Amino acid sequence: MTSTAAAPPDRVSSARAWAMLALGVAAQAAGTLVVSAPAFLIPLLRSEGVPLATAGLLAGAPTFGMVLTLIAWGAITDRIGERIVIAGGLVLTALATLAAFASAGDPVLLGLSFLLAGMTSASTNAASGRVVVGWFPKHRRGLAMGIRQMSQPLGVSIAALTVPTIAEAHGIRAALVLPIALTVVLAVLCAIGIANPPRPTRPTGDAATSPYRSSSFLWRIHAVSILLVVPQFTLSTYGLVWLTGDLGWSALGAGVLVGASQFVGALGRIGVGVWSDRAGSRVGPLRWVAVSAAVVMGLLALVDATHLAAAAVFLVIATTVTVADNGLAYTSVAEAAGPFWSGRALGAQNTGQFIAASAVGPGVGALVGVLGFAGSFLVVAALPLLALPIVPPTDEESR
Repeated sequence: MTSTAAAPPDRVSSARAWAMLALGVAAQAAGTLVVSAPAFLIPLLRSEGVPLATAGLLAGAPTFGMVLTLIAWGAITDRIGERIVIAGGLVLTALATLAAFASAGDPVLLGLSFLLAGMTSASTNAASGRVVVGWFPKHRRGLAMGIRQMSQPLGVSIAALTVPTIAEAHGIRAALVLPIALTVVLAVLCAIGIANPPRPTRPTGDAATSPYRSSSFLWRIHAVSILLVVPQFTLSTYGLVWLTGDLGWSALGAGVLVGASQFVGALGRIGVGVWSDRAGSRVGPLRWVAVSAAVVMGLLALVDATHLAAAAVFLVIATTVTVADNGLAYTSVAEAAGPFWSGRALGAQNTGQFIAASAVGPGVGALVGVLGFAGSFLVVAALPLLALPIVPPTDEESR
């Protein structure tokens, strides 16, 4: 498919750009709610006698499903545009979640349904990122992508506030009603409201060469993001379990705190995005975020070992820091890949992250069984330090 020439993003209606961003955020939040909901079913599954590692495997099934299809969805988006991919993907996600609702009594079918839900919800990831990059100019992308990245903690917050308490009171099926309803509603709204961003003419010859061949920049950003996503998913998957199991919190209190920490983390992503816009760099702030992530995970290990009373404060800080890299890396990848490779590059970006994230459920669960939470947090804290020398020295933008 050949694109026609169009006005650059800085000449496009600002109101329209913000409307596209709002729909992209909502669509991604609905998909994230579906993907993160199984993690908040872990307390109920454990009370029913399911081992922690097995429950973690169920929680990681949607993430593994996303790994299988992210690049494919990105390639489809590069070809046919964002609107069809986002709206159609949400319809498929609703159907997969409905299958999970129907198979709640069978762990095998439930796991397969969660896997399918992850495979279909991957459609919103690369496509919603392309909407932001396509509709916003470079000097506003950090802010816009920071807002777009709010969708992930927003979806997790909704899951944290609803899934564990509903599941505890009424069971798994009742906890899945809201994810089904939201994906259906957002599918309709996105089909009506999203417009594909303006694109320049598709290049030919040398200009069409893959950005992965011209430099190591994208490979390095992918590697850094893989390492930095482990602390993030450790907290989103096991934060509730840590509070209720080791620190004695109630399911409601822990869910409220995890949800609040995700909301604060969403605001932190915006702040980091604005910082990168003003600094004129994505990789500089990314380097500082890596250092901070190592520090806060170490502090959580100390909190667990000493049972400090300020656990809530430290968890909120740690959650805010460990999600701050996503928008920086995501924007950097989109800018380096350009408008005709960004779907695939963003798909590859998320694929690497979710491969690591899908291992967090069973991997960290097994690690906690051997080392406890304090030792596990220390192991996780080492990964951001490994990422530091991999961060590229300077930014790169598509030519």
